[in-house]
Amino acid sequence: MAVDQRAARGACWNADHDLPGARGSRVKRIGFLSFGHWQAVPGSVVRTGADALLQTIELAVAAEEIGADGAFVRVHHFARQLASPFPLLAAIGARTNRIEIGTGVIDMRYENPLHAVEEASAADLISGGRLQLGISRGSPETALEGYKTFGYVPSDGETDADMARRHTDIFRSALAGAGVAPANPAMTGTSGLLPVEPRSPGLADRIWWGAGTRATAVWAAEQGMNLMSSTLLTEDTGVPFDQLQAEQITLFRQAWADAGWSREPRVSVSRSILPIIDDETRHYFGLRAQADAKDQVGHLDGGLARFGRSYIGEPDQIAAELANDAAVRATDTLLVTVPNQLGVDFNARLLQSIVRDVAPSLG
Repeated sequence: MAVDQRAARGACWNADHDLPGARGSRVKRIGFLSFGHWQAVPGSVVRTGADALLQTIELAVAAEEIGADGAFVRVHHFARQLASPFPLLAAIGARTNRIEIGTGVIDMRYENPLHAVEEASAADLISGGRLQLGISRGSPETALEGYKTFGYVPSDGETDADMARRHTDIFRSALAGAGVAPANPAMTGTSGLLPVEPRSPGLADRIWWGAGTRATAVWAAEQGMNLMSSTLLTEDTGVPFDQLQAEQITLFRQAWADAGWSREPRVSVSRSILPIIDDETRHYFGLRAQADAKDQVGHLDGGLARFGRSYIGEPDQIAAELANDAAVRATDTLLVTVPNQLGVDFNARLLQSIVRDVAPSLG
């Protein structure tokens, strides 16, 4: 797609700032997050799994041309959504040169940790070290205990969340190069432990934990993982979503400092941002603007959860509202959830408006 000069200036705006993580006013990297829904229904231009995969690659290419900073995908199993991220991210990495590629998030209950290390390292090497891996303990899925169907069963006295964290420990250790398999002396001439290959330097520091609560954000900091927080928190204290999420980020940063980690952590939040820029966007989203402009509280997974509002309206209105979002102000990376079933061109126009008209107000 053609990129106008204002979009190019948006790309320069990002490049001219310091690296993310600096204290004070934080640089905002802007990326998209796609769930990759597909369904053969009226209005959808993503009707098959092939459509979802190929259009995600094309949207990533368009996003890089526009000046966006990242292309991230959600992972869900047993659903008409994106499920196997590493072949997709490797393909995106081969078609792009600059943007970060990543997940938001991988459910570690379903993962063979060592196989995941092989695939993640390969995708990172193909992309030239641009992979950012969001992982988590998982969320409610369409299948009941679907991870058991994949062959992963919690040990005695272990919950599925415990199992996810155990998988995470193995994954991170192997990713950092720890030996995991005894060498065959007849083949190698040695008797030590062999690491998983290939290895991708630096990827172990680019792991993010998808935290749904303040407590899990603190745990992620203590483990030395970056923080990824979505449009949903699985707790509610009665304060607005952005304030609760900002508190989560503050607790994460404090726990990180207390743990004494030497590097500066990164933090991302997700938002539903839908600029009204033409008749088509007004047709799809205009009536939702007022109804979706406030948080929602409901029951999820046995407890109260708070869902963040959507930002729908003219780009200058969205820019002003996001500038007052406490969590957005506290983060270095903003992931925009996209209505992927409306297609590549439609979503590229939305992203171009966000990069050009909204992002410069968020520094």
